[in-house]
Amino acid sequence: MTVSSNRKRRRPGPQDREDSRARSEGSRLSEGASGDAIPAGEQPPPAEPPVVSTIAGWKEIESVTARRRAAAARRARTPLQRRLRPSPRDPSAPRPKRTRNQRILRAVAAVFLLFVVIPSLLLALAYWSAEIPDPSAVRSNQIATVLTADGSTVLATVVPPKGNRTPVPLSDVPQPVRYAMLSAEDRHFYTNPGYDTSAYLRAARDNLFGHDDAGGGSTITQQYVKNAFLTSDRTLSRKMRELIISAKMARQWNKDDILAAYFNTIYYGRGAYGIAAAARAYFGKSVPELTLAEGAVLAAVVRTPALLDPETHLNQLKARWAYVLDGMVEMNWLAPGNRDALVFPPIAPIAPPADDGAQGPAGLIRTAVLRELKDAGISDQEVDTGALRIVTTIDARAQQAALDAVHNSLDGQSADLRSAVVSIDPHTGAVRAYYGGEDGVGFDFAQAPLQTGSAFKTFAVIAALQQGMPLSYQLDSSPVTVNDTKVTNAEGDSCGVCSMAEAFKRSLNTSFYRLTEAVGPKAVADAAHMAGIPEQIPGVPGRTLTEPDGMPTPSIVLGSYSVRPIDMASAYATIAADGIYHKPYFVQQVVAGDGRVLLDRGTEGAKGVLPPGQQRLPRTIADTTIQAMLPIAGYSNGHVLAGGRPVAAKTGTTQLGDTGANKDAWMIGFTPSLSTAVWIGTAQSEAIRAHGAAIWGSTVPADIWKHTMDGALRGTPVEEFPAPPEPSIASGPFWSIAPATPSAPAVSGAPAPSSSSAPGQGPFDVLAPPSSPPPVISFPPAPEPAPAPEPQPEPFPGEIFPGLHVPGLR
Repeated sequence: MTVSSNRKRRRPGPQDREDSRARSEGSRLSEGASGDAIPAGEQPPPAEPPVVSTIAGWKEIESVTARRRAAAARRARTPLQRRLRPSPRDPSAPRPKRTRNQRILRAVAAVFLLFVVIPSLLLALAYWSAEIPDPSAVRSNQIATVLTADGSTVLATVVPPKGNRTPVPLSDVPQPVRYAMLSAEDRHFYTNPGYDTSAYLRAARDNLFGHDDAGGGSTITQQYVKNAFLTSDRTLSRKMRELIISAKMARQWNKDDILAAYFNTIYYGRGAYGIAAAARAYFGKSVPELTLAEGAVLAAVVRTPALLDPETHLNQLKARWAYVLDGMVEMNWLAPGNRDALVFPPIAPIAPPADDGAQGPAGLIRTAVLRELKDAGISDQEVDTGALRIVTTIDARAQQAALDAVHNSLDGQSADLRSAVVSIDPHTGAVRAYYGGEDGVGFDFAQAPLQTGSAFKTFAVIAALQQGMPLSYQLDSSPVTVNDTKVTNAEGDSCGVCSMAEAFKRSLNTSFYRLTEAVGPKAVADAAHMAGIPEQIPGVPGRTLTEPDGMPTPSIVLGSYSVRPIDMASAYATIAADGIYHKPYFVQQVVAGDGRVLLDRGTEGAKGVLPPGQQRLPRTIADTTIQAMLPIAGYSNGHVLAGGRPVAAKTGTTQLGDTGANKDAWMIGFTPSLSTAVWIGTAQSEAIRAHGAAIWGSTVPADIWKHTMDGALRGTPVEEFPAPPEPSIASGPFWSIAPATPSAPAVSGAPAPSSSSAPGQGPFDVLAPPSSPPPVISFPPAPEPAPAPEPQPEPFPGEIFPGLHVPGLR
């Protein structure tokens, strides 16, 4: 029977349930009777889903009813039955998928375990196992030793300021000075637990945005721990150790004890460890005498002593000083009115090193070594505390030979005479001997810009060879007029018209002045720069070998521009090495006391390995230049080396105004394995004399040079220079090949060569006698006369260039 859906359902009664049971029983009996009648081997017809009578005649399939019954049975179970484990799941059944919430929960748990639980356990373990050292266990300053190349001879020592590192009690530090340090480094020192989370976040923000004043976020406690017990390595492990020790120290130590230890161990620059040493280094006074302004200076430099050095970065230091005082006002440690009244205090000049080992000539080597270590990235703190073993390139025998040569030659002479000696290995650039003066903490004449005289003619020869002129190139040695002044050669020497090699050997100024006008002064400067003369000298403004307008004058060939002795030795070493340039260096290896190798020039892949040499000059030009230099040592008063060892050399002398006296004298020469430059002069550009006579390059400097070379090379094999290239004549920009003719070359404005020669002089090139008629020289036409210049003050008589006078230089 069908019932309308909007009719209210009637609640089933007892009679309805009886009728339902009767119908179910009848259905089962009917099914059994029908099944007995099915023939064997036949399948019964598919049974229709049984229907059951429900409320008001509704018909539902049995599966729906079964689910309802199961749900009712579950509700009827007791709490104990509910807690019973269900039957095991069928292994072959597919695994049910996790819900989205389940996946998120598992990911959060894994992150929490990985980044919170495990690190916390490790930190707790590290904190528990950390032992807080006593302040007496702080890393002590240790002497660094500077050794010769063999590692056995001590040249000098670098004694850190351990003697002036006197611990002072915190009570001796004035309260304003303490506040200044707290303002600079840790304004919440007395309230933080050894670290400052907000400071970390602030430092991370400032570093992220590239702020100039971005710090590292370390508290005073952390800085003390790092400087006293750890290294300065920028690693996560070092930072975690610092954090753990700082946190434990803040719990175990009194804050005043930590602050006192910090004041007594922190580095203030100028080699000062501890506030007592810093007070003396910067202000020459004791700690209790420090004022607030002075204490603010010391607090300011602590952050980066090298970058806030008052000698080189005064403006940056003043800005940091103001920041410290403003912080004190912010923290109510200083009244604004008192802040405005403060002025930056005067700072004492840097005092010389305290160790006696730096007082002699080796002190200048020590200074050069420390400068090279700084350029290599080795800090002052590492030098002062690392017990470094510094092996230099200095050869003990060559160094002693240089010292003996200088002392033997200058003993008994004027006390105003000064000398410089530098020997360099052409194959590597290693400095083998170095002497810049007797005062190891005074002026270093080996690094001083000095006029070189005729020693600079070597670069004119190179420039001429680069433009195709051979050594047989003919030059006029007659007087030349410059700025209405007649210039002659020293002592009236002349070869008439002779080869470039002969004029080079005789050091004829007039010939090389004409040569420089032909090749161009800039070509001479370029040749010198290519050989190794630096384009800038540290501490000297402007470019070397040029006028303010950027171009040199022809006087460059006469050595009118200043060059350092170490650079002349290096440039000549380039010629000795067939044109290959190697930068000079002093330090071969640096090993710390704990065995760490901080620098090693000779090990492939190690820190500090030098780049290979650069082929600056063509080999043929370098070898040809050497051939022109070979006779000069013997020509210079017989200064050949012992045993007839081949050597290439050049002398140089600069005159003192129009006095007829000399002020600088040079001798520079080399073998294939050693290049040595020697200079003699004075500190105030005075006349130089020895044994009652003027000093020339071929006298005292040549004596020192020969004794240095002989001593350094004693017992070593005799080396030969490469054979000269085949003589050839090629057209150049200033000359051309002439047809064969027996006549002498014609030179514009030059007299015919004389048939007679000066003593010891031949009428032809002593190195490469011409096998064919020499070329005809054709100089460019003279420029049109310039308009008359405005009247100028009269120069000194005979002075044609600054510091250069007639009659000439040799």
